[in-house]
Amino acid sequence: MKLLLSFKSPLKLHSLILPSLSFHTSFLKFSTSLPALKFPTTRPPSTPSPKSMATSISSPKPLVQVKDNIELTETEEKIFHRLLGTLRHFNLQTQLRVAGGWVRDKLLGKDCYDIDIALDNMLGSEFVDKVREYLLTVGEEAQGVAVIPCNPDQSKHLETARMRIFDIWIDFVNLRCEEYSENSRIPAKQKFGTAEEDAYRRDLTINSLFYNINLSIVEDFTKRGLSDLKFGKIVTPLPAKATFMDDPLRVLRAIRFCARFEFTLDEELKEAAACEEVKAALAAKISRERIGVEIDLMIAGNQPVKAMSYICDLTLFWTVFTLPANTEPEISEVCNSLCIACLDATWNLIQLIKCFTFNDEQKRLSMYASLFLPFRKFTFKDKKSKKVPVVNYIFRDSLKRKVSDADTVVNVHQALEKFLSLIPLVSKEEIQPNGLDWGVGCEDVPVTSRIRVLTGLLLREIKDFWPVALLMATLLYPANVDYTQDLLNRHYELEKRKELFDVVYNEIVKLGLENVWEVKPLVNGKEIMNILQLKAGGPLVREWQQKILAWQLARPSGTSEECLDWIREMHSKRVKLDE
Repeated sequence: MKLLLSFKSPLKLHSLILPSLSFHTSFLKFSTSLPALKFPTTRPPSTPSPKSMATSISSPKPLVQVKDNIELTETEEKIFHRLLGTLRHFNLQTQLRVAGGWVRDKLLGKDCYDIDIALDNMLGSEFVDKVREYLLTVGEEAQGVAVIPCNPDQSKHLETARMRIFDIWIDFVNLRCEEYSENSRIPAKQKFGTAEEDAYRRDLTINSLFYNINLSIVEDFTKRGLSDLKFGKIVTPLPAKATFMDDPLRVLRAIRFCARFEFTLDEELKEAAACEEVKAALAAKISRERIGVEIDLMIAGNQPVKAMSYICDLTLFWTVFTLPANTEPEISEVCNSLCIACLDATWNLIQLIKCFTFNDEQKRLSMYASLFLPFRKFTFKDKKSKKVPVVNYIFRDSLKRKVSDADTVVNVHQALEKFLSLIPLVSKEEIQPNGLDWGVGCEDVPVTSRIRVLTGLLLREIKDFWPVALLMATLLYPANVDYTQDLLNRHYELEKRKELFDVVYNEIVKLGLENVWEVKPLVNGKEIMNILQLKAGGPLVREWQQKILAWQLARPSGTSEECLDWIREMHSKRVKLDE
């Protein structure tokens, strides 16, 4: 059963908000007469620039498909019925409103399981207790009730109560009205607010819509949330600069939603996002963890190139991706533009490749690997004067992301260099390895088997992400050519590189190496120690383990007994040579 809900817009505007709204609306009406900012051109032709994408009154963008009614699922109906039952049971006068993203997504016809409910006269924890008590009276039990206290250090300023109803997590929080201090995004004053005050303090008009559960209506207190959603506009409810200075993270959120929905950024918003005050506030007031979360959502989203292009165009790149002061060699002026170009080339190349399907994690990390491809040979010295890849710093310090993400991308960058050497051999452009060894000890491997051995050992190093490393290598092949200008000019030669990827990938599959890291060694460390008459493991055992892997890769049908015989023979020869 589906329930259709109609729109109604509240007529009354709060007197304190009205002047700001009037100013903001006036600005938008005459924004086309204001001089536009000129940003560096770093966008690929396939991705429209913010300026060209901008919607004006004189040339409105075609309407976005927005539903006239919200259709509740059966589960949502049951959830809301229980919440209204709680109000009746305790004779509460509370207004229940679903806020933000759920309303936006439902109007766009998208599924959303993130239900945030705003309460106008009580704390979330108080209401959750009432719901739990009511559910017991109707023979049901509340699931997973929890209260998440406010934690300003983690950018969480309000207590949130959570509970699971019909296997859907619901968050409950009170409506709020906040005032921010000058040098912090922690509210200096916070109190219960009206729905209208809450709507205006949100980041974007498209996120300021409420669905009133009591009245079964969508409420648009800013008077433009529905309109901006229909016309695909990313606009702040109040003047953009003030909104961003209150909470600079909203800059990145605006970019993320703009890319995700393929909407357009408001001109005033772009001007505010690019101003030095806002950039300084973003760097000073927002934790690197929160910045990293937003970037990760963009990179894993459906339009990572557009998102990163906006960050570059709005001169936010070096604010977001900070580098250590002692970075070597010196960063060039076009490095950020080159990062976007590499990302764009990789994104487009992935769309062309059909012989292999990249999973979500491979796609996400290939986006990071390509975005930071120009940094792959840059290093800095840590506190112990050890040289560390700059990419490592970006992940761990600039974005505070997972260590495993940093390690994987650094490994991909290292593996692509080896792939550049292997590609002419695997693709049959060259016949012999010409001394290629990488220090893995191929002297005992037949020449005809060396390509299989070297390829297998490389894939064992990088495991599931070897197609990502191969993808990066195809962009930079051949290694003796500088592709900087070609990339900056968007001369990607994608079809040629797609064919190269296909050839190498298919050859690796023919060699039976696509999952080679899952192959278990024929001989274990204990057996090696017995033959070598060692009492403990160490470098010598590890050396032999590498040799055994090479032997096994060269002889895919070999048995453990044959391998043991080979170890004894080789060890005997070495002993005689040492005598």
